[in-house]
Amino acid sequence: HERAFLRDGVRRVPVREGRIRATLFLPPGEDTFPGIIDIHGLGGGLLEPRASLLANHGFATLALAYYQFEDLPQKPKELHLEYFEEAVNYMLQHPQVKGPGVGLLGFSKGAEVCLAMAAFLKNIMAVASLNAPVAATCIPFSYKDKIIPTVTLHEHKAKATNSEFLDYSDVVEDLFQAPGNQSLIPLEKAEAQFLFIVGQDDRVVKSEYYATEVGKLLQAQGKGNFQILSCPGTGHCIDPPFFPLYPIGSHPVFQKRAVLGGELRPYSKAQVHAWSQIQAFFKKYL
Repeated sequence: HERAFLRDGVRRVPVREGRIRATLFLPPGEDTFPGIIDIHGLGGGLLEPRASLLANHGFATLALAYYQFEDLPQKPKELHLEYFEEAVNYMLQHPQVKGPGVGLLGFSKGAEVCLAMAAFLKNIMAVASLNAPVAATCIPFSYKDKIIPTVTLHEHKAKATNSEFLDYSDVVEDLFQAPGNQSLIPLEKAEAQFLFIVGQDDRVVKSEYYATEVGKLLQAQGKGNFQILSCPGTGHCIDPPFFPLYPIGSHPVFQKRAVLGGELRPYSKAQVHAWSQIQAFFKKYL
């Protein structure tokens, strides 16, 4: 099985502008293209596969690192949204990025970053979120003089499975049972359109529950700027099509062997379906 990540004519441009550490993938040609910033989850570094694949489909895509890469912080005490704002401005000033705004694609912690960007920054038109915590987890956010503190994790609530792996799906404090919780990202402030893609068998983040509850909060504010794509038999990792299934892995926070969820056949179908939905969503709103 052979896979091409860069089709003919797609350009890979390393970006070291100001504080930004990223790679920009540009589709073939001299036209302007819809711009997307792609942000990965906990673990740091710079991951390029998904961004390069989006460029194959006509999107100017910036794979953005935010810690543990080159001179970026190794263990950030806070994530400053000003850094991500710089990336948005970089994209909007690029001669081949079609404005007036950009789209965001994020997975796990990266999706949480995207939601925070949509709540606080301008020029975010559309956010596709893959299994997002809808609150600050592990690393708090700051923007100007505002801090979003992290949600409490209760490691003792991890459950042992019948193998030697742990199920951490209940360790996060339930934000929706504590009204006014400061860790919740204030998505009602966002102007963007949201696509929440959630795995029904996600054992790291209760993503389907979170997306549903956030939808109720937005509807209560008279907003209908969201859609939820719920994928049965799908765990925490939702990659582009034909990537392998990871039902077991290292927990991103506790670094122990953990159940991530998912079954091969439904997950493989979900990959294909979600990928086409992400592209259709961005084509519609960018």
